[in-house]
Amino acid sequence: MTYLRSGIFQLCFYLSFIVQMIIFTPIYFLLPRKTAYKIPKNWARSNIWLAKHIAGISFEIEGMEQLPHQGFILSAKHQSFFDTFALIPYLDDPVYILKRELLWIPLFGWYAAKQDMIPINRADKSRAIPMMVARAREELARNRELIIYPEGTRKAPGAPPDYKYGIARLYKDLDVPVVPVVMHPGLFWPRHGFLRQPGHFKVRFLKPIEPGMPPDQFFKHLIEVTERASDELLVETIRNNPHLKIPESARLRLDELAAAQAA
Repeated sequence: MTYLRSGIFQLCFYLSFIVQMIIFTPIYFLLPRKTAYKIPKNWARSNIWLAKHIAGISFEIEGMEQLPHQGFILSAKHQSFFDTFALIPYLDDPVYILKRELLWIPLFGWYAAKQDMIPINRADKSRAIPMMVARAREELARNRELIIYPEGTRKAPGAPPDYKYGIARLYKDLDVPVVPVVMHPGLFWPRHGFLRQPGHFKVRFLKPIEPGMPPDQFFKHLIEVTERASDELLVETIRNNPHLKIPESARLRLDELAAAQAA
């Protein structure tokens, strides 16, 4: 049944994307930028609805009351395509830092460019970081929520962390709070593979890290608080979804946590 539901979901997911593109694209590019954002938000909501009602994947959000009222950075764990759009309906005007190549994708790239997303050329780091900081400062001045995946790419649940130092540069230069976000959608919607496993997970916003720490100290602190919360949520999510087929990376991490607790 899970394979059947996964197949139906995939079909509906891509049909919804194509149909919405056909219907809304002419309108989208004629509207002011922020008004036009309602169309991607509607697409994200429809994906969440399809995931819940066809694939059986649902989630809840904890800690949004902690979000600052002015511009800030969301530092999010990244495991699945699901987490690239799941937060969009819940934020006022989010802006993503993404790899430049995504803007070259027809339609998707055009939509992202319309929303003034921040592309970076990861092959030219010496120029990419100053440009990223400059663009991020512009968008935060418009009171937008800056979303960054500090590990740079999707990681399997429980995989060893690999944070990039660019988040520390942003923290230092932009002088705004950083809000860590942890979640484990990769247990249900993996980065590779066809299967979508049903179940329920949490998206957890952690306490904001206020500006003012030295960059190295901030970087270490961000990794510590994020990974500790991620480990706690991994254990909780698997305990609350005992039917899950757990990936090897998550199983190894659970063993490591159990051994540390025993010691």
